[in-house]
Amino acid sequence: MRNRVEEKFLEFYESWIFQLEQYLHQLLIAHNNINTMSEIELRGLISKLTAHHKAYYTAKWAAIGEDILAFFGPVWLNPLEKSCFWLTGWKPSTAFRMLDRLRKSWRPTVVLVEAQVRRLEELRVKTRFDEERIETEMERYQVAMADRKMVELARLGCRVGGVEGESTVLVEAAVKGLATRLEKMVKAADCVRLKTLKGILDVLAPPQCVEFLAAAAVFQVQLRRWGNERHNVTHSYGS
Repeated sequence: MRNRVEEKFLEFYESWIFQLEQYLHQLLIAHNNINTMSEIELRGLISKLTAHHKAYYTAKWAAIGEDILAFFGPVWLNPLEKSCFWLTGWKPSTAFRMLDRLRKSWRPTVVLVEAQVRRLEELRVKTRFDEERIETEMERYQVAMADRKMVELARLGCRVGGVEGESTVLVEAAVKGLATRLEKMVKAADCVRLKTLKGILDVLAPPQCVEFLAAAAVFQVQLRRWGNERHNVTHSYGS
């Protein structure tokens, strides 16, 4: 059964994805008319997309403050979408792999120059370093979960008659501490995601930004469609 945070974010996410599809339509139009659109028009569209992504993280951070664990089993995503997650979101380094594949199909008018390639490579290295730092922290968190003190607190919670008095306070304090630590890691991962997106867009020229944002939106929208179709077929066979 869904709790209040899950219901609220489910409603938000469905609306957010719907709006992303509308923006994708605009991106594809821009893609097909890239040589006739002005730089002001392209930058306006890019600003809409970046604001849309920032709105997602604003809503997410508000929600995780209430229930961080809801984002580790998100009811608003299908199994295929969940399989692509890294600490409750897309892995920042995948943006560079997407960009690498995209560059192979770019027209001469949007090809990267040497200075851009160098700056993107520097950003790729920095992003990977940040990912490894967060993954190390996540490993420490998992070790803390198996710490002797946590095991003892878990035993307190399993005693016959339930947990009372001081034991209740100890267990609740420990759980709250771990949840707070988990929230900090998720926000750190989100910051890397946002920094990576901004970093790539800062390096790319407006036509290149449109191509990149269109590819990213296509992937996210299609992943949801394929995942929902597969999920629905699986459920129909099981019913």
